[in-house]
Amino acid sequence: MNLLALIGRVVLDFLAHLGRLTIFAGTAISHCFRPPIYGRLIVKQFIDIGFYSLPVVGLTAIFSGMVLALQSYTGFARFSAESAIANVVVISLTRELGPVLAGLMVAGRIGASMAAEIGTMRVTEQIDALTTLSTNPFKFLVVPRLIAGLLMLPVLVLIADIIGVAGGYVVGVYKLGFNPATYINNTYDAMEALDVISGLVKAAAFGFIIALMGCYNGYHSKGGAQGVGAATTNAVVSSSIAILIVNYVITEMFFGT
Repeated sequence: MNLLALIGRVVLDFLAHLGRLTIFAGTAISHCFRPPIYGRLIVKQFIDIGFYSLPVVGLTAIFSGMVLALQSYTGFARFSAESAIANVVVISLTRELGPVLAGLMVAGRIGASMAAEIGTMRVTEQIDALTTLSTNPFKFLVVPRLIAGLLMLPVLVLIADIIGVAGGYVVGVYKLGFNPATYINNTYDAMEALDVISGLVKAAAFGFIIALMGCYNGYHSKGGAQGVGAATTNAVVSSSIAILIVNYVITEMFFGT
């Protein structure tokens, strides 16, 4: 009976958190379409999420493309299929590695930052002060981050795809000895619009998830500095898990048989 009670408590707690998250997301989305819209705050989030995340996303993409080309060569050489390396690099990056790796990197950087910032405002009663000043906390804190995350992640992923393919090109041409023109032609032949579109759709979903989890955990944090730390950890972990789950769902939608 104790085991059943424990399982029941875990299930009920999960459903309660899921319900609160759903209500929070619905409220935030509804405020995205109602004035006032704080354009200056949205632009600030564009810079924080997009521009300042470029170095970590770029480094992740270029080394992922280089490693992918190198590992593909060692594997395909056993079957005399080295010519397929360019195809594998571009398809893997545009469909999966670009969106997922960029999403996880941004979740670690931006999701934690959002949760810490909003959580600190919650425990120091700054959010209550906004309400007292007749400023809606959702419009002031949540909506700019949701809009920026939704719009900037596809841009970051598109840049990451280009950088990752360039990294694979560098390894393929200058280390593995491929002909540059042949490698580029194989890349163009293998790349399809659906691959890029699916990656950008994933990126938009991941950006929304990262912003939502960061804002939700920060907004509901409590207990002082320890609560803010727990909210930051929960934001990164929950957004990373949700990214992997949604990645499968979207992949099934685009490429499932």
